[in-house]
Amino acid sequence: VQLQAFGGGLVQAGGSLRLSCAASGCTFSSYVMGWFRQAPGKEREFVSTISWSGDTTYYTDSVKGRFTISRDNAKNTVYLQMNSLRPEDTALYYCAARNRRVVSTIPSTYDYWGQGTQVTVSS
Repeated sequence: VQLQAFGGGLVQAGGSLRLSCAASGCTFSSYVMGWFRQAPGKEREFVSTISWSGDTTYYTDSVKGRFTISRDNAKNTVYLQMNSLRPEDTALYYCAARNRRVVSTIPSTYDYWGQGTQVTVSS
């Protein structure tokens, strides 16, 4: 299974970015997908997750109402729409895949990881 995340960049506070993560080598619709982030000097933290069908989503409190996770199983891609970005959202963002039916917020429960895409929000 290979995951490739892209769409990061430099944006001013209040701006928007849309991250994408393309999967290959797996039956994408069977996998729970998640987004995590890691800022310099900090541990990797959960951002959002989506069930295989897209019916169930979870977000960390700090991004609720600003970020939206979605997936297109026909395109083997999961997205993270990020609006109203803040400087504290600056981090390396990773997508991850979990070969289970149940969503999870815990990084160690994910089986595959992408390489990360950098998001930098300037104040």
